[in-house]
Amino acid sequence: MPFSYDFLALAAAACWAISSLLSASAARHLGAFAYSRWRMFCVSLMLWAAALVTGGWASLDSPALGVMAASGLIGIFIGDTALYAAMNRLGPRRASVLFATHALFSVVLGFALFDERIGGRALAGGVLLVGGVMTAIFFGKRGSETHAWEQDNGSPWPGIALGLVSALCQSVATLMVKPTMEGNVDPVAASAVRMTMAFAAHLALLWAGLAVARPLQRINWPVFGMVALNAFLAMGVGMTLILLALRYGEVGMVAMLSSVSPVLVLPLLWLIMKRRPAGGAWLGALATVIGTALIVTR
Repeated sequence: MPFSYDFLALAAAACWAISSLLSASAARHLGAFAYSRWRMFCVSLMLWAAALVTGGWASLDSPALGVMAASGLIGIFIGDTALYAAMNRLGPRRASVLFATHALFSVVLGFALFDERIGGRALAGGVLLVGGVMTAIFFGKRGSETHAWEQDNGSPWPGIALGLVSALCQSVATLMVKPTMEGNVDPVAASAVRMTMAFAAHLALLWAGLAVARPLQRINWPVFGMVALNAFLAMGVGMTLILLALRYGEVGMVAMLSSVSPVLVLPLLWLIMKRRPAGGAWLGALATVIGTALIVTR
């Protein structure tokens, strides 16, 4: 099944790009913790039902359950919550710049832990891809942009720290599941375990009475609809595709290809906000496309 993981990772990136536009207003309405909790609740129900129908639970033994549970705590409970907290501070565009560094963390840790080595053509493509993603987002705003998604909410430094924490957690969680996913573990059942553990941790914080876990505003049906759709696309489909990609591909390459989602957001923002991306966004997008082409045709 050569190179199939390239397209699985790119498909996951597309899911994340679309879902990210559904998350900004809902996350600010509920707050990072409440938003993540509702999202985990929705996607856990979806994945449990799917795994029961397909019989995927039979593929999980006790060691695999432990690995997936720990990965869910690190990558989803801590990582996703930190990402949406960063988004509330910085907006989705700038938070995405920081989250894109998870590809770099994954390459370094993949080499250190699994001795994964990237060939010259793929390495050049990876440099272009990650650099293009960061260029497209960092220079993707016009000076006159006043959209709510571009506004700062307080000091940016806590948001920067949270964005880097989310990227590191994503990388570590991905590395944890790589050896397990190389077996015959069902990716839907594996995702269900990760999501359920993250939801349980969120629920424990709420029941413990932590103020930060309480919603900023009560959820309503329109917000719930956005949360459920985001859960299905980003966590139900996107994360399951990533786990499947890890079965066939190296951690660093999967991480780099899945990091193109912020570039895919740019035309969607153009469609919604009716404003053409700035010149830097086009340059970064071009570099990303060339880098992706080098990787998938290596």
